[in-house]
Amino acid sequence: MKQIIGTSNRVLEIDLNTNTQSVYEVTDRERRLFLGAKGLGLKLLFDRMTPGTNPLGPDNMIAFMPGVLMGTGGPCSGRFEAISKSPLTGIMITSSCGGPFGLSLKTAGWDGLIIKGKADEPIFLDINEKGATFEDAAHLWGKEIPDAQAVLDEKKAKSIVIGPAGENQVLYANMASGHRFLGRGGVGAIMGSKNLKAIRAHGGVFTIKPANQRLFKKTKARALAYIKQNKMTSEQYPNYGTASNVRPCIEAGILPIKNFQDGTHELADKVSGEVMAQKHNTSHQTCKPCTIRCGHKGTFKKGRMSAPEFETIGLLGTSLGIFDLDTIAQFNQLCGKLGLDTISTGGTLAWVMEATEKGIIQTDLKFGSSQGIEQAILDIANMNGFGAQMAMGSKSLSQEFGGRDFAIHVKGLEMAAYDPRGSFGQGLSYAVANRGGCHLSAYMIGQEIYFKLLKPDSDFGKARWVKFFEDITCCINSLQTCQFTMFAFLLEPPLARYTPDFFLGPLMQYIPTVAIPLIDFSIYTNLWQSVTGIPVSNAEFLKAGERIHILERLMNTREGINRHDDVLPARMMNQGRKSDTQNKKVTLDKMISQYYSLRGYDPNGIPLKKTIKLLGIC
Repeated sequence: MKQIIGTSNRVLEIDLNTNTQSVYEVTDRERRLFLGAKGLGLKLLFDRMTPGTNPLGPDNMIAFMPGVLMGTGGPCSGRFEAISKSPLTGIMITSSCGGPFGLSLKTAGWDGLIIKGKADEPIFLDINEKGATFEDAAHLWGKEIPDAQAVLDEKKAKSIVIGPAGENQVLYANMASGHRFLGRGGVGAIMGSKNLKAIRAHGGVFTIKPANQRLFKKTKARALAYIKQNKMTSEQYPNYGTASNVRPCIEAGILPIKNFQDGTHELADKVSGEVMAQKHNTSHQTCKPCTIRCGHKGTFKKGRMSAPEFETIGLLGTSLGIFDLDTIAQFNQLCGKLGLDTISTGGTLAWVMEATEKGIIQTDLKFGSSQGIEQAILDIANMNGFGAQMAMGSKSLSQEFGGRDFAIHVKGLEMAAYDPRGSFGQGLSYAVANRGGCHLSAYMIGQEIYFKLLKPDSDFGKARWVKFFEDITCCINSLQTCQFTMFAFLLEPPLARYTPDFFLGPLMQYIPTVAIPLIDFSIYTNLWQSVTGIPVSNAEFLKAGERIHILERLMNTREGINRHDDVLPARMMNQGRKSDTQNKKVTLDKMISQYYSLRGYDPNGIPLKKTIKLLGIC
């Protein structure tokens, strides 16, 4: 077997208009400044795409980027990134996945894949170490995702596949690799617009060896020890999956109920991870390689299937007034077959239910009833009847029919399942997140709700913490490894682990300028430099995360994004939760201004020229 030391630095570029391909060699400067995966993918598209490109037009590009850790056996390293311009939001979209396609692409010798153009007829790409062939996909078009995967996937050849929703260009269609999904914001629709049903990579040709194996082994051992020490990564997620988030969210009053009208419900514990594990006999169904093992499957009324993740429970369950795990699991499976993002699907259906309740539109959908939901999901995926309008998302529906005050989205992307009225830092993170209503841009829930280190209803210091977590998250998504490792890698080093919470909490809350520099994230830095062989300090590594984040913001502001778009849904700003006697609402403006100042933006949210120059973006 052939061997790659560190990275191959080869990116395969494909033009579907002309059925041609070329190889781009990543430069040392690009690698050092943009790391890999998300960061490198954004930079490559920034250099190639014109502002104003139609997301569903042939000039839009999509990049698939395995990170530098892929194939090394590093902890939780089986992840890759997709980068494109979203048809749902009109701005950049990045999405991470733990499916097997990334490893196949990397061990076929490729550090990335960029696709542009549109095929004349349905095709799939077949990739090996020499390049790609353009294969007829007429026999695959129209197939649901599992059926297409059954045709394409082999022992060492793994695919990424869209379903009918992607073929029909539903604006929040996603795609699948194995049993894992990616593409919030409509990356599946982009594939469909290009007549590209799937991409298959024949891996196993190369092994990936870290450039500094001694440092890699030492760092990996420390990383695994931290994962085993941390309660979230060694107990909660392995035992109960991300559904273990349900109970803390009930306690904090931030679980979405009836389209975020409330944050808790007397039946909510019925959909908790603990109940699911006991009632549905869950077992692991994870990304590979994975140490945390948050993914699960369980036995439900219609058989053994993937256990719904927390976001799916919140958006396709409690936000619709449904508290039955069998029902939610069935909705989840149907979305998976069709290739629909469960967050945007649930957010759109919740808007439809409330609009129906208020008499704005007429449908048979109503809160608390599962009747008609499966048919609505099918109609969305197949663009049938009113489903064609629901396929445009909640923002589009509210613009057409009214009801903007209860359309729960940010920048057109339906918001994830944490109510920011009980977590102000998460509210700021939602508002300024580059891809829209994303909970993973800066996961403030961890510090505000799970560990109670920051006061959730205070805006003090939150801008600085959001910036830090955005920067480190960009590093993680460019390595690439799982974001859940942050629980262990940031909280288990000695200084954080042994500092009492009664001292650590106030330090973080009131003196973040002191607390943040004390955070030890050297595991990430050492993993990156041990694989690439490129020396980098912690400061340089975190600066790369800042550079990546601001590059993405710059790409969005070229599309017209500004302060006007950095807002929360009106409900979060103007209404309290029904169960909240204090009627709390997110105080956003002050935090936004502080955040812009820290980021080096002007008062309208545009990166300053001196900021761009200082970071060496262009």
